[in-house]
Amino acid sequence: MILKQPAFQAYKGIHIAGIEGKRFDIEMRDGRFTLVVEAGPDREALERTDVPEVVGQDTSHPEASPQKLWISPGIIDLHTHLAWTDFDHDDQLARDGREVEKMQAEALAATLRTGVTTARDAGGLPPETIRLLVQHYQQPLRVETSSAMLGAADAKGTRHLEKRLAEVYATGAGWVKIMATGGLGAPAEKVIEPNFSEEEFAFIVRHAHEHGKKVLVHTWGGVTIDWSAQAGVASFEHGMFLTRDQAGRLAEAGVAYVPTASIYQIAADPKGVLGLPPVISERAARAADAHAAAIGYAREAGVRLGFGTDYATPALHGYNLQELDTLIGYGLSRAAAWRSATEDAAVILGKGHELGRIAEGYLADAVIYTADPHQARNADELRGSIAAVITAAKESDLI
Repeated sequence: MILKQPAFQAYKGIHIAGIEGKRFDIEMRDGRFTLVVEAGPDREALERTDVPEVVGQDTSHPEASPQKLWISPGIIDLHTHLAWTDFDHDDQLARDGREVEKMQAEALAATLRTGVTTARDAGGLPPETIRLLVQHYQQPLRVETSSAMLGAADAKGTRHLEKRLAEVYATGAGWVKIMATGGLGAPAEKVIEPNFSEEEFAFIVRHAHEHGKKVLVHTWGGVTIDWSAQAGVASFEHGMFLTRDQAGRLAEAGVAYVPTASIYQIAADPKGVLGLPPVISERAARAADAHAAAIGYAREAGVRLGFGTDYATPALHGYNLQELDTLIGYGLSRAAAWRSATEDAAVILGKGHELGRIAEGYLADAVIYTADPHQARNADELRGSIAAVITAAKESDLI
C-alpha cells in the first residue's frame, strides 16, 4: 500500500524502529511530521493490548488491523540505475522506446514498494525522464540524478571536460558522476588504473562545486580514492580495494563511502538472476571477497557509510533491502546498517535536516511494518512485513 502525501495521517501508540520499550503518537500533515511524542500515561488501555490506533482519511488500510506496528524512515538508495532495463547496454538499445518507458516506470514502482522513498540515480536517468514518469505513471519516488557519467572516453583534457560538464548541467542534474576507474568490464590487473589524469579529476570536481553540483565517484580503489579525499567529493562508490590508510584520510576529509556490496555477490553467481559470463562473474567474486575488509577499514576509521545497491535490471529492482543483509554480513551492526540507509544516507545527499528521521518538521517519508524491522532475519522477511509506504513527495516536488 502506497500512501501519497496524505493530508492527515496519525498513529497512536506505534513503535519507532530502533527505539526499544517505547511507543509514540505520530501525526503527519501535508507531507511533514507535525507530532512525534512518546505515548503518555493516559494510554493504559493501549498498553494492555499494544494495539496502535490509526487515524486518517482512510483507515481501511492493512496498517489499521489490530496488531503491533513499527515505523521507520523511508529507505534512501544512494546508488541505483532506474533507467536501465538490461545489464548489457546494447540489449537496452534494441528495445522499443515505449517498452523502455514502461519498464522504467515499473522500476520506480518496485523500488518504492520495497520501502525506498528516495533514490540517487547514478547515471543514465535525466530529469526529463523523471518528469515523464511522474506525470504519466504517477510514481511518487523522489529521485536525484546525475544524468550522464564522465568516463574514459572523456579523458581528453579540461576543455573537453568543461563542455561535457555544461551538457550535464543543462539536463538539470544535481550530481556529477566520475567513472574514475574501470569496473566489471575491466581486467583485474587494470581495474584500479585511473581513467583520468589527476589534473582532469581535480578539474571536474572543482568545476562541479563552482556550479553548485555535488560529486560521486565510481572507483574500485587505488589513487583515485586519494584524489577523492583531496578534492572533497560527497561520496565514493564501490571502493572494494580501499586500504586502511586511505580510510583514515577519507574520514578526515569527510568523504562518505557507498559500498554497493550486494550487487557483487549477485553478479558472482554465473547461474544467478543476472546470468553473466563466467569471466565477469569471476571478477565480481574477487570484488565481493575484498569488500568485507574495505568496509571494516571504513567502519574503524569512522567514515560515514551510505546504503546503495547499484541495481539496474527488472530482476533486481524491488529487492533493494538485500543490501542490508550484506552490510550486516560484512560486520555492520543492525543499527549501523539502518543508519546507512536512513539518517546517514540523508546526510550524504545534503538533506540531513529534513530526511532520514522520524522527527517533527521532517518530510514524512516512512515505512509501516507489522513486525520490528530491526529484528528481521533477512530481507525477504523484512519486505514481507511492509504494511504501507508513505511518501511526502507531491508532483511539484518531483519534477
